[in-house]
Amino acid sequence: MVRPGLPSLPEVHASVSTSQPSLWRRMFAFAGPAYVVSVGYMDPGNWATDLEGGARFGYQLLWVLVVSNAMAILLQTLSARLGIVAGRDLAQACREAYPTPVSYALWILCEVAIAACDLAEVLGAAIGLNLLFQLPLLAGVLLMSLDTLLILWFSRFGIRWIEALILSMVTIIGGCFAIEIFFAKPNLAELATGLVPRLNGESLYVAIGILGATVMPHNLYLHGALVQTRRFGASPAEKRSACRFNLIDSVIALNGALFVNGAILVLAASTFFKRNVVVTEIQQAHELLTPLLGTTFASVLFAVALLASGQSSTVTGTMAGQIVMEGFLNFRMRPWLRRLITRMLAIVPAAITVAVAGEQGTYKLLILSQVILSMQLPFAVIPLIQFTSDRQRMGEFTSPAWVRLLAWLAALVIVGLNVWLVIQTFGSWLGAAGEWRWVVGLIIIPFGSALAVLLAYVAFHPVLPEPWRQLGKALKVTPPVTVSQTLHPPTYRSILVPLDHTERDRDAVAHSAALARGHGAKLLLMHVEEGVTSQIYGAEASTEEVLSGERYFEGIASALSDQGIEVELIVRFSGKPSQEIVRVANDLRPDLVVMAAHGHKWWKDIILGTTINAVRHELKIPVLIVRNH
Repeated sequence: MVRPGLPSLPEVHASVSTSQPSLWRRMFAFAGPAYVVSVGYMDPGNWATDLEGGARFGYQLLWVLVVSNAMAILLQTLSARLGIVAGRDLAQACREAYPTPVSYALWILCEVAIAACDLAEVLGAAIGLNLLFQLPLLAGVLLMSLDTLLILWFSRFGIRWIEALILSMVTIIGGCFAIEIFFAKPNLAELATGLVPRLNGESLYVAIGILGATVMPHNLYLHGALVQTRRFGASPAEKRSACRFNLIDSVIALNGALFVNGAILVLAASTFFKRNVVVTEIQQAHELLTPLLGTTFASVLFAVALLASGQSSTVTGTMAGQIVMEGFLNFRMRPWLRRLITRMLAIVPAAITVAVAGEQGTYKLLILSQVILSMQLPFAVIPLIQFTSDRQRMGEFTSPAWVRLLAWLAALVIVGLNVWLVIQTFGSWLGAAGEWRWVVGLIIIPFGSALAVLLAYVAFHPVLPEPWRQLGKALKVTPPVTVSQTLHPPTYRSILVPLDHTERDRDAVAHSAALARGHGAKLLLMHVEEGVTSQIYGAEASTEEVLSGERYFEGIASALSDQGIEVELIVRFSGKPSQEIVRVANDLRPDLVVMAAHGHKWWKDIILGTTINAVRHELKIPVLIVRNH
């Protein structure tokens, strides 16, 4: 469990110094979090929606990308400010503000969004492998489950290594599409017409998919945690400086993502739309680039960028999943296990889709995943705006009126488009259900109503009466209590010291004897005979090994007694020492257990066993583990 008050990403919190002598070096020290976030804005899900939009509607939806990117910069800046000023990521802030049932509901929705994003990454990377190496799509999907090891390997070097990896991937993606656009030679005058807003029923679904792919809901949780990896100080001036540098970081990084997304849409419009080519899958776009642009290099660049996009996006999903779980549930899971669970949730539907519907099904699944992301956006955007507009939480850094106005306009656009999409989608489902219309209605109407009620509660939470604001006991994140406020020195009356007749006993006896002299405690020296003869005959066993052990422990007891320490010898006979130690500790209830570490790990743990872990997980008594270095 995560203790209340622990920061986001505690293993890298405040690990990057920003105290640099020059302005440029300081800017470089702050650069990084927005690049990690930005890669989520150019993941394979974006490719599907951008290709769909460009191939079907030409440049018409280019304005959606620009508006979405402007929304992304605004919202990501608010997320960064929440992390810098309040020291909270969005998930932690939600847990502080909302009752338990609401926090759990928001957590589930966010997990669905992360799974949808991971689904896009799995499919995109698998398609990239297929295009480059002709690896079957299903094999590529299954292979993507192993990228957890890659993320773990890089995370051991710290946050700056991960940011460098992301930046290199972003550079590869951007470079590939810069060359693609050079080959495509789009008409700039026609391209400019795409900046004029226009929308109809046919383009709505793709437009909302683009919106969902561009303004990523889980990135709003991620950014507030990443900015806290910088050590920038606690004074208002230092926080203001950190906010300014992170704004620069966000503008540069997210405009880079806009270039990539715009390049994909422009490439599709100038290559496919102009020739009335209908694109139904990413693989088809790859195959058509060579004959349409007249160079095989264009297809290779497309596949390389797609693979880099899928792989780099995995970092975003990993970190966001960790932050969301820790923030909402106050529970921390091992990163590799968390990553594996998230990846399995994506691989299962992806593998089923590939096996049943083939490659065209994966393309539709990519677009659907982005629509799911868009539908989750209001549940992240509205709380973020409310928290950063709260003077009690943000103080002098509360969003000014013009920022609040722009943020709420963005939220209204997002909510309005999603309500339109939900009504249209649910209506089409009911119309296509035929005689099963009542079954479909029985499923989607309660679900839609529940989402509407949840969204209304979150939106009006600040103005609700106090009883409605606290429906049940809220999960609070309280500030950490200082050590001096809770310091109660323990008193040891008896200390259990398991010994195993090896050189490690010297460390355990030395430390426990020092404690015993200082507290006047009694030492309970314990040994478990685990030989076959001892297990069969118990105390009646009389082998040379048993007799040697008796002389050894009696010698230790005698030496300690000569120093004025009260000692009791306890001998047990069992093939499972850890169980006997736990049994004796529970019977005698000592104040402390002192054990010497064996010093081995990895394969030796499997062969020789791990007594210490087995003991400390079973006991509620404090366990002191000593080791001579």
